Amino acid sequence: MSSSARFLNPAEAASRLGVSAKALRLYEQRGLVAPARSAAGWRAYGPDEMARAGEIVALRALGLSLAQVARVLGGSPDGLERALAAHQATLESQARQIAGTIDKVRGMRTGLAEGKAPDAGELARLVGPSAAPCIAFDLPWPWGGERFELRDIRPLNYIIGPLGSGKTRLARRLAEALPDAAFLGLDRLADGGAAARARLAADPALKSRVEQALAWLVDDGAATSDALLALLAGLEQEGPAILVVDMVEQGLDQASQQALSAYLRHRGSDGRALFLMTRSSAILDLAAIGANETIILCPANHSPPCRVAPHPGAPGFEAVATCLASPEVRARTEGVIAWRPTALAGESRLGA
Repeated sequence: MSSSARFLNPAEAASRLGVSAKALRLYEQRGLVAPARSAAGWRAYGPDEMARAGEIVALRALGLSLAQVARVLGGSPDGLERALAAHQATLESQARQIAGTIDKVRGMRTGLAEGKAPDAGELARLVGPSAAPCIAFDLPWPWGGERFELRDIRPLNYIIGPLGSGKTRLARRLAEALPDAAFLGLDRLADGGAAARARLAADPALKSRVEQALAWLVDDGAATSDALLALLAGLEQEGPAILVVDMVEQGLDQASQQALSAYLRHRGSDGRALFLMTRSSAILDLAAIGANETIILCPANHSPPCRVAPHPGAPGFEAVATCLASPEVRARTEGVIAWRPTALAGESRLGA
């Protein structure tokens, strides 16, 4: 190890690159990057390793799977043309939106020169989110009718809370209250994927989208399974602008969860807005939360659900962290639900 070169530990390297240390470890496991080792055996990232990792991060941002990244870094352009074409389409869409906003500003300035000032609503729409929906409704049991408001709905929204916190009820209520939304429940797993396969057989367009998504996920390390097929059939369906998904990790192993998390992030704002119920640290990686993601916590004490900022010290952050578990731990508690005595359940129904 050169004494003059600046070597970073995994946490420092991840921070510089804008990814999580877990992502760096995954790159290493796939043979994409090989950090040096200190005399004590600790991983260390020097200039060459950081440059290589930066290339990987950039290719991932274009939507390439880890296998495609490996091929590109090895000299093969396989998958790069499609990724660049998609990126170009995204940039052109953004350019059209910016051009439209510039036209609005130009019109406002013309109006001002003529003595006509824009109203507050026009100015708010100009500087605020262009098409972000918002929702407000009275919360169901166990919150007892308290008001819930959510603005700036982002492409990825995570719903999390301990057992018995009411997160499933919140998810169902969101699916009912949000415009053009649907709920994808655990009944998707009831028949071992038979219903999903029947849907794909009857809908060639859906089948094509699912096959493309599945190929990307398998390329990224996911294992093909009935649970993954059923989930993709729901995620890739046409129709609802917003999808609320019950326990997205159910039935998926760790590698599949990691690949799915990367896939959903790569979809970003190109796909429908998603509300994902989860308690898996592979799905909700607190170190990798981006600007297009929101965490909604249902507290254990049945305080109203709240948004939580993804950094240590933020209100609710520690509560979110304690709700998350590794895929191995989650697999041991699959299907576990909170239990309430029958008498109390009856009382809650009467008071709902």
